[in-house]
Amino acid sequence: MTRRNPRGPVNANRPGLRYPPAVVVRRGVRGGARRCLVMAAALLLAVGLAALLGSARATGATTPTVRVVGSGDIEWITLPVRSRPSTSAPVIAHIPQFRPDYRPNVVLALAAEHANGKPSWYRISVPGRPNGRTGWIPAAAVTLHPMHWQIVIFRGARKMELWKDGRLNYTTTVAVGRPGMETPLGTFYVTVRFHPVQQTFLGVYAFETSAYSKLSEWPGGGKVGIHGTYEPQLLGQAVSHGCVRMSNTAAAYLRDRIPVGTPIRILP
Repeated sequence: MTRRNPRGPVNANRPGLRYPPAVVVRRGVRGGARRCLVMAAALLLAVGLAALLGSARATGATTPTVRVVGSGDIEWITLPVRSRPSTSAPVIAHIPQFRPDYRPNVVLALAAEHANGKPSWYRISVPGRPNGRTGWIPAAAVTLHPMHWQIVIFRGARKMELWKDGRLNYTTTVAVGRPGMETPLGTFYVTVRFHPVQQTFLGVYAFETSAYSKLSEWPGGGKVGIHGTYEPQLLGQAVSHGCVRMSNTAAAYLRDRIPVGTPIRILP
């Protein structure tokens, strides 16, 4: 290949002025550069697709979390829960504004009916026996807040996951209900948080849930708890009366993050 004058050709109109010198690129080098650029582009595309797929797995429809409207306090003294979103529908339950221990009752709204662009009715998870009931309440009867955290428990795998805004945040091993006292499956929520003082078998921290175990003689009528334990050697086993036990380290981690009203999904 002929090289051009490195000082550049002479400008015919202005002999004293030379054009900038041309950049000389050998053909072999040009081909290698092109191949490098193609490989780099392919690598960046692969990395981008991997990140996109990872994000989809973290936030997509395949996540084990349940979609909810929110949780909140009851504004009425007594909240009637109806079988349909209508004031003429039968009442299937009553939820008082306060518990016997004077703590406020909370509700978990799973879906909403709208009128004039605003929620008019909420379908809620109804606490109490039998597990898994839902019903409708007037939207004006509650004040809801979005729930960023969710607890997911895999009963068969003895595993608990903590999710925040659709992304997995924490995983730990748990103990679940023994045969005949299985931890119930379904969608529930945290109703109370507390630091056990007299009940040391509950570990460093405990969460009461809206789920009920098969043991009705248990305090509170058999409410299922999620709590710590001073017997970590039993984690990963089916040994409880229906409660979910976790390490005290995990209990402290949830204590610092999980508010009342947090949804809980228990899967097989």
